[in-house]
Amino acid sequence: MNQKLEKAIQAIQEQFGGDRVEFRGEITLTLEPKDIVAACTLLRDQHGFKLLGSLTASDYWPQEQPRFHLSYQLHNIQEKTTLRLRLPLPGDNPSVPTIEAVFHNANWYERELFDMFGIHIQDHSDLRRILMPHDWEGHPLRKDYPLGYEEPQFTFNFEEIQARKPFATE
Repeated sequence: MNQKLEKAIQAIQEQFGGDRVEFRGEITLTLEPKDIVAACTLLRDQHGFKLLGSLTASDYWPQEQPRFHLSYQLHNIQEKTTLRLRLPLPGDNPSVPTIEAVFHNANWYERELFDMFGIHIQDHSDLRRILMPHDWEGHPLRKDYPLGYEEPQFTFNFEEIQARKPFATE
């Protein structure tokens, strides 16, 4: 393993604690949501992780504690290393501080988290929908969101589905 990456991991664990998981050469540190701004600042300023590559969430519904896990993918381009920070969030009123002061591109990622998962980003400069219409109700990437899909048509169920389809009348 890269020595500089190991130093960055040790610095984060000494200051914030958290669990370390290594899987197929990728390292994930699980932190508390309150520590994300300080951890990202430390990694950017002292360890060269200058790029937020992605920010997304996973929904573990019906599990409520924690229901969501946020995943921050940070990159040190000079060292060609990657580090993932993971934050567990509860199902009722999920909220996390913004990191857009640390990584400016987090603005769009955080708006997407709000729009698709309903995760509130504290102190965000422009927290509004980014993908869905502004009057849309609900958050489509939550697992408890109603699907409202049409059943696929195959040869074995052709007549049954054809009979239920609405057709225009002349």
